[in-house]
Amino acid sequence: MSYASPIEWTEGTWNPVTGCTKISPGCKFCYAERLSERFRGIPGHPFEQGFDLRLHQERVSQPLRWKRPRIIFVNSMSDLFHERIPTEYIQHIFQVMREAGQHTFQVLTKRPERLLELCNSYIDHVPKNVWLGVSVENEKYTWRIDYLRQLNASIRFLSCEPLLGPLDLNLDGIHWVIVGGESGPGARVMRVDWVRPIRDQCRERKVPFFFKQWGGVNKKRTGRTLDGRTWDEMPDIS
Repeated sequence: MSYASPIEWTEGTWNPVTGCTKISPGCKFCYAERLSERFRGIPGHPFEQGFDLRLHQERVSQPLRWKRPRIIFVNSMSDLFHERIPTEYIQHIFQVMREAGQHTFQVLTKRPERLLELCNSYIDHVPKNVWLGVSVENEKYTWRIDYLRQLNASIRFLSCEPLLGPLDLNLDGIHWVIVGGESGPGARVMRVDWVRPIRDQCRERKVPFFFKQWGGVNKKRTGRTLDGRTWDEMPDIS
């Protein structure tokens, strides 16, 4: 079984890589960094080296041993297309996802330039059970969507989390949108008038919309309802 995940839009996580480096404003209060740095220096702990980038060869084949089909978020504690991850290692991860066809894999990146480069040059084709997504936290980073649109993936999705400002989205070629506010210490506020236009455009275009959370210092208190209901729409994987 894959590691169970509290992330509302997935069922489990698989982390053949951990650690990363900041690349844009959405990284400022990274939950993965905050979690892993708590354990830096503890001998034998998986995060003994904190949030330093690490390749975990022993985890690469894990999904092949998980028999029950699941939706799996790949590298919830890193970015698979970080510039310091060898191309051969990424190729191996894609091969495992191809072989583990019983699962659905969600791959999310803030580095779509490398994603597109590798898919064009080193990965024969994106397996049908692999969803590809980009993070878009404010209007300045909508260019990431242009890279995503060029990929031949069965599902192309956007994670607008943490949403840090209004977005004027072009949803052509996009199959799913996630929106969420930042949570934890220092969390920046997300405004409802940033969220509603995204939700409304998704409804107009018939793109599944998933509202993850309002966030804040206490995300359980702020909850995840928008206009009186939860929005848990997912792409059809039948």
